[in-house]
Amino acid sequence: MGKIFVSDHPVVKSMITVLRSETTSVGEFRRAISDISMLLCYEAFRNAGLDTFEVKTPMGMAEGVALSDKMAVTVPILRAGLGMTEGILRLLPDCGVGLVGMYRNEETLIPVEYYCKLPSYTGQSLVIVTDPMLATGGSASDAVDLVKKKGGKRIILLCVIAAPEGIEKFSSRHPDVDIYCACLDGGLNDRGYIVPGLGDAGDRIFGTV
Repeated sequence: MGKIFVSDHPVVKSMITVLRSETTSVGEFRRAISDISMLLCYEAFRNAGLDTFEVKTPMGMAEGVALSDKMAVTVPILRAGLGMTEGILRLLPDCGVGLVGMYRNEETLIPVEYYCKLPSYTGQSLVIVTDPMLATGGSASDAVDLVKKKGGKRIILLCVIAAPEGIEKFSSRHPDVDIYCACLDGGLNDRGYIVPGLGDAGDRIFGTV
């Protein structure tokens, strides 16, 4: 089973509270999602490999380092995953971006794929799949299936809030993929939404509530 990281950082906890509040504006919600995504990506790269080289400073020479994973790829699951992209690109500005389009059938709760476009170098990259809510785990699991079919080998999943049911289902299907999340909630309601959660992340990011 892959590693499961749940943030306990006070700054992240305060941002989660902003996301949960039904009075939070669209702009505040987007900013909090973006900031949390950057911090989760920071944690995911804690043990990243480094290349060393010499760099000239105004005062002389120094040893410098650069991430070995220069060609990382982030793959947001449309549409809510787009809200996490800007934060990741702030930390990794050269990161490639792929897209996986899925929506959840509200009657069956089964994800339906409608789009997939990934960079050609995905197979050589660390692939960061993003979705704010890991609820039933179906969409994230199917998205990683698609990434693997396109050649992705090193994959991590970033989500903001997860439910135990989602973690269990995702990890059973993809035991080789690590999960990084900002918060683990209690579970799902009868409609498959995380409780207490934050509502529909896509609607709140795009102002379509």
